[in-house]
Amino acid sequence: MAHPRDGSTPRPRRQEIRFLVVFVVLLAGGFTLLSWNPVNDHLIEPFTRAIAAASGVVLNLLGQHVARNDTVLQSARFAVNIRNGCNGVEALIIYVAAVVAFPASWRSRGLGLLLGAVAIQAINLVRVAALFLTGAYLPRFFDSAHTVVWQTIVILAAVLLFIYWALRLAERQPADR
Repeated sequence: MAHPRDGSTPRPRRQEIRFLVVFVVLLAGGFTLLSWNPVNDHLIEPFTRAIAAASGVVLNLLGQHVARNDTVLQSARFAVNIRNGCNGVEALIIYVAAVVAFPASWRSRGLGLLLGAVAIQAINLVRVAALFLTGAYLPRFFDSAHTVVWQTIVILAAVLLFIYWALRLAERQPADR
């Protein structure tokens, strides 16, 4: 945004303000829905069980001999319970809010939502497998890997996926100035 020569501050652009307002409203709405028991019980918990099942398959392909009971993955060496916060849903909410708020065609948003959701869940699957392996073979690093390293990676991945989509793939709508 260019600064006017008279020294006054530039007027905010409507499109950027709209993006921020819609993003914050969608983010708040998404996290509110996430905390509502009927949504948690009938959508998030089954989704988390599916994440646990997929993670169990990956870990078994890696020779870990993992058994799954609901959202718990267990081997002779280690056990982990995949809970809210470990299922990639928070990163997905951030990504969805950003894509929907962005001034792009709905076709482009739909494609961005589909590709981003798949990518975020693939990254989260790597996260769960890596954390399980960390717990099994390097247990002293598990807590910091879980709370610092992988949470940061998954959220950062969602932000970077949005930026990539917005800059490279999104068909932008014209500005409404």
